[in-house]
Amino acid sequence: MNDQLPLPPTTDPRTVRVTGGHRLEGTVAVQGSKNIALHLYAAALLADEPLILTGAPEILDTLVCAEILNHTGTPTKVVGDRFETTPAAAWYPVIPDQLGRRIRTTAVMAAALLARAGQVSFPLPGGDAFCRRMIDRHLAAMEAAGATLAVTDTHVKARTASWDSAAFTTDAATRQWGPSLGATVTAMLLAARLRGTSSILNPSVEPEVMVTAAVLAASGVGITWEGTTALHVTGTDRILGGAFLVPPDRLEAATLVLAAAITGGTIQLDDFPTSDFPAGLMAVFADAGIELTPVNGGTLAHCPAGPRTVHLATGPHPAFPTDVQPQLTAFLTQAPGTSRIEERVYTDRTTHLGPLRALGATVNADGAAITVRGPAPLTGADVAGEDIRAATAALIAALAAEGTSTIRGMYHLRRGYGSLLPKLSSLGAKLTIDQEMP
Repeated sequence: MNDQLPLPPTTDPRTVRVTGGHRLEGTVAVQGSKNIALHLYAAALLADEPLILTGAPEILDTLVCAEILNHTGTPTKVVGDRFETTPAAAWYPVIPDQLGRRIRTTAVMAAALLARAGQVSFPLPGGDAFCRRMIDRHLAAMEAAGATLAVTDTHVKARTASWDSAAFTTDAATRQWGPSLGATVTAMLLAARLRGTSSILNPSVEPEVMVTAAVLAASGVGITWEGTTALHVTGTDRILGGAFLVPPDRLEAATLVLAAAITGGTIQLDDFPTSDFPAGLMAVFADAGIELTPVNGGTLAHCPAGPRTVHLATGPHPAFPTDVQPQLTAFLTQAPGTSRIEERVYTDRTTHLGPLRALGATVNADGAAITVRGPAPLTGADVAGEDIRAATAALIAALAAEGTSTIRGMYHLRRGYGSLLPKLSSLGAKLTIDQEMP
């Protein structure tokens, strides 16, 4: 067994105290993409040579993934924003409960281990608690690839008689959420080491998929796209390593823009071009009064006339991303009139509404539809964010609130953002981190 990294904490009792009413101004960098990185960490398990990811986000989820790789046999080191792996000498294909239940990509990592070791045991995934993480399309891909599954309410065991079986076909479409991002990557990783060409029908085209596919292609795996209808993967018995850059996080970029916009400020995202934002997000931001202007390879963002109401629906890329919906909801509390959001990806994603109400927002959910009435006079309050984006939404609202707010949920912020709080502080936000619960 490899030397393991210190196990990241599962709680953080610290709180963030935010005094609202301060305009954000300045230039800020954007971290490497959390969601892209998590899928690349899984892909690293397939490499037969050392692999280095630069620009990896310095977040708790990165440390958890590194520990999973170490525990299962792939020596992994995290130094700053560098995620370095060395090929395994032996495999230990069991993802520990205390690790697998903390991230959303557990099934994707399990697929890579199955491809490498011919067997794997893993718990159902964790991550944010706003909805149950469905993995039926992941399991379907494993079965299509020749695995026999034993599934309980808490665990999955998968085994193949031989990992020399023929190529397969699987469908990544879901009934409710469109193409499954994670299941598309799971199928790609399984197919990458199989003989012949496998086909993934209705693949996701989210950036997480496209970047993982590009890394696999650069490493010797055959990748062919048939529009959005099918993705064909031609496997190889040797996958190269190398150095790859994790693209910047479009979700953090959007969060920073909304934080500045709700305060009436102007910020520049350094080395983050407007083209890195999804088209659906750009359209909604424009409707909401937020202007995004290309400047020096980055993006200048402000909301010159103040927030405007919008009607929108979240959806798969390039539609408006669900992981920005809570932050946008916080921003829309300051728009005169009524906004309506149809949450079509995670229909139960409403955990941010309670904290926003506590701050004075008029927000309600009717099934998957969220209604926001504004402008609401926000006032400092003591609130808790129970997942990454809910905590972030509370933080954004607190920036516009009168008085001082106390926000609990540092653990969740650290799972998704490496240095969001210092960045906001550098832009002019008045916030402190309390070392102990008040």
